[in-house]
Amino acid sequence: MKITFIGGGNMANALIGGLVGTGFAAADVCAVDISADCRARLEQSFAIRTAGSIDADVAAADVIVLAVKPQQMRAVCAELAPFLDRQLVLSIAAGLRSEDLSRWLGGHSRLVRAMPNTPALIGAGVTGLCAAPGVAQDERDAADRIMRAVGETLWVAEEAQIDAVTAVSGSGPAYLFLLVEAMQQAARELGFDDAAARRLSLGTVLGAAQLAAQSPESAAVLRERVTSKGGTTAAALATMAERGVKEGIVAGVHAAEQRSRELGVELGAAGAGSR
Repeated sequence: MKITFIGGGNMANALIGGLVGTGFAAADVCAVDISADCRARLEQSFAIRTAGSIDADVAAADVIVLAVKPQQMRAVCAELAPFLDRQLVLSIAAGLRSEDLSRWLGGHSRLVRAMPNTPALIGAGVTGLCAAPGVAQDERDAADRIMRAVGETLWVAEEAQIDAVTAVSGSGPAYLFLLVEAMQQAARELGFDDAAARRLSLGTVLGAAQLAAQSPESAAVLRERVTSKGGTTAAALATMAERGVKEGIVAGVHAAEQRSRELGVELGAAGAGSR
């Protein structure tokens, strides 16, 4: 399988590094980026081939990964469209819907949308994927292999569910960072210095996440086991319930899903020239 990445930013770097690090041949990977510095870093880090623009040679791959910013996508697709035939196009750009990508690519139908999250940068991501109807099983397998290079994958049947993936896992790291931020603030207010507050907060979140991942019990059951009646955890959770913490998180995820759907429409409309 030969892969060409269009765009050489952080996520492309993570994917290329993950692929090469798991035994994928560097000679079968190409990256296109207008930045000479970016191309030099990719060549030095992974010994892959790079190019400064899209042409028939770089487009002659089995899979083309679109890894540019959503605002750049329409122009990139216009450059790529003349060279497309039977390639699988895998988009990791947030918000952009398959119907808009297909239109900008001249009607190309072999499309997979992927929504990774930032832990992919350290190989610990989770990516939601959705395939267009024209994608064969071996092409789905190829997309899955690429995204599994940086973590876990989850396929959804309907493209609308990618908005839910965006809300839960795509934006999800920010929710955890906010929790860590709040725990660190509380720790400092209770007399710990910054270093100790960081160790206590991050160690707790990491340990709890690992426990939840390894336990067959639900998060609710694990929470109940930590919570003794009349104890310190019960006092904390009661105060959080009074402040509506859980309800606020759930409402926030729903708001993220709604905004993801809105952005898909806005980005597609902007690309169509209506804004």
